[in-house]
Amino acid sequence: MTQPSPLPYQGIPTFARAPIVDPAGDWTADVAVLGVPFDIALGFRPGARFAPRALREASLRSVPPFTGLDGVTRLQGVTFADAGDVILPSLEPELAHERTTQAARLLRQQCRLPVFLGGDHSVTFPLLRAFDNVPELHIVQLDAHLDFTDTRNDTRWSNSSPFRRACEVMENLVHITTIGLRGLRFDPEAVAAARARGHTLIPMQDVAADFVGVLERLPQGKNVYLSIDVDGFDPAVIPATSSPEPDGFTYAQGMGLLAATARRNRIVGLDLVELAPNLDPTGRSELLMARLIMETLCEVFPVDGETSRRDTGGEHD
Repeated sequence: MTQPSPLPYQGIPTFARAPIVDPAGDWTADVAVLGVPFDIALGFRPGARFAPRALREASLRSVPPFTGLDGVTRLQGVTFADAGDVILPSLEPELAHERTTQAARLLRQQCRLPVFLGGDHSVTFPLLRAFDNVPELHIVQLDAHLDFTDTRNDTRWSNSSPFRRACEVMENLVHITTIGLRGLRFDPEAVAAARARGHTLIPMQDVAADFVGVLERLPQGKNVYLSIDVDGFDPAVIPATSSPEPDGFTYAQGMGLLAATARRNRIVGLDLVELAPNLDPTGRSELLMARLIMETLCEVFPVDGETSRRDTGGEHD
């Protein structure tokens, strides 16, 4: 048989059973996926290097198009491509950054919406550099941690610093909204620097106390890059992460924030980071995060009869 199997445990696990493409090849797609299996910038438990493969396998549980209880079919006709993983050196962060940026630029030229599978959160910096031509770029970051530290343990390139580094080199990056902040350990200098730049810092207690009010603080009508750190979610929901923090998002809260952001803005890119599948023997963490990506894509790409509010931000037209 040449047809792909409908069973999730059979066949080659590309994301959503998308065809495999060469990032530098001649192809186009609505959605293109790129893995960045890099986790040597972590400060605690490793394992995020295994996430791109795990998310691909988990994505086979829910392959589009999807017809819901309401009878509406979503992602019908939306084309997918899987560009594989960035070929990364084992212990050369600078070279890894260069290759990641180059691969992300190639992806943007070929698709409407690039989706990046990390990797620890340090990979967001080289990914963002590929969006340096997007006018007035905004970031919506779901995260327990600010990730705006100048240096940690004598390094400027850890998973605690991607947005600080991006703000230093990207003149078009105008604002960051970080949602879900909590925990005992915050760098006062980083908090002050983010506030001085005018960033929106939303603690988890605000999400729990006034979810509708938090939605009103999201950007509207902007070019938005979504960065989803899985430690934003409660570890009872998503245990597979290096630095879990209690009292995080439920799945519904996280998905509600992503859906509202997608409905109100032009989503130009998306990454999901800090998933360490080796830390969850049940496998539910990658299943839920693959589902989260799919549901977010359902919000980005409207179905027939919906208002076309979500032009995407790839350079391919």
